[in-house]
Amino acid sequence: MEMRQLHHFVSVAEERHFTRAAERLTISQSGLSASIRALERELQAALFVRSTRGVRLTEAGRALLVEAERILAQERAAREAVAAVQGVLRGTLTLGAEQCIPGIHLAGLLARFRQRCPQVEIRLRQSGSAALTTAVAAGRLDVALGYRTQGEPDQLRAVPLSSQPMIVLCHPDHRLAQAGTDPVPADLDGEVFVDFHPDWGPRRVTDAVFADVGMRRTVALEVNDVHGLLDLVDEGLGVAVVPRHFASKRPRLAALTLQGNGGVAYEAAALLPVPEATSPAARVLMDLLAARVSAAPRP
Repeated sequence: MEMRQLHHFVSVAEERHFTRAAERLTISQSGLSASIRALERELQAALFVRSTRGVRLTEAGRALLVEAERILAQERAAREAVAAVQGVLRGTLTLGAEQCIPGIHLAGLLARFRQRCPQVEIRLRQSGSAALTTAVAAGRLDVALGYRTQGEPDQLRAVPLSSQPMIVLCHPDHRLAQAGTDPVPADLDGEVFVDFHPDWGPRRVTDAVFADVGMRRTVALEVNDVHGLLDLVDEGLGVAVVPRHFASKRPRLAALTLQGNGGVAYEAAALLPVPEATSPAARVLMDLLAARVSAAPRP
């Protein structure tokens, strides 16, 4: 099995199409097909189910994809480590981030990284924390900034970044705002909720809080961006439970701290591979974070 074959296999798996994968790899489609067939013969297993519309992974292909992505990430980290020893940091930093991480001004952080490492290409992917965790474990991301979940995979490590209390955002005319006291989960019984998709950090925190007290809630309005959530709350269409700094983005909304046993907090972390698999670029980014050179998020 050659590294070249793994590159070919991962490209086809991601594109789900031989022609598009060949264009991406800048090789002929016949050459790509031959490479995949040779890999299948060596492994004695079909990796793709082929059709006129494209391809999809077999069970064997799905198993190989997990390991292939990890191997390729380690190969890239090794190459970049050697270049770094020689005094040249180049390559790619592939960063994943949830929107509006408490205590992190992402644009400022990346600007400082570019100043420090001008020859490193930056690739940014935004997603929910659950998807980001999976991507780091699979080697598709060098580092991810998001919610620190329990039970991260063994091949990952979590570096704490910040912690913020969760608040309830509501329209100024809402009954909770009029009461003027910080609510407990029971005070939100029967409310219409605006929230993120289930794999987002704030949603995972809130779901856990309500599960702990045995309450069920219905998220009637589900969004995938912060400003969409704020707009819905601003129109009085529901309430939202979010990290405290969200309130600075829409000051006219009422912000009440959600009370709970031991406090209710969003804990942000940087998720990375184990030290020996962490790329030099990711280590530079972590140095910048550790030095606290990034500013707080802007409203």
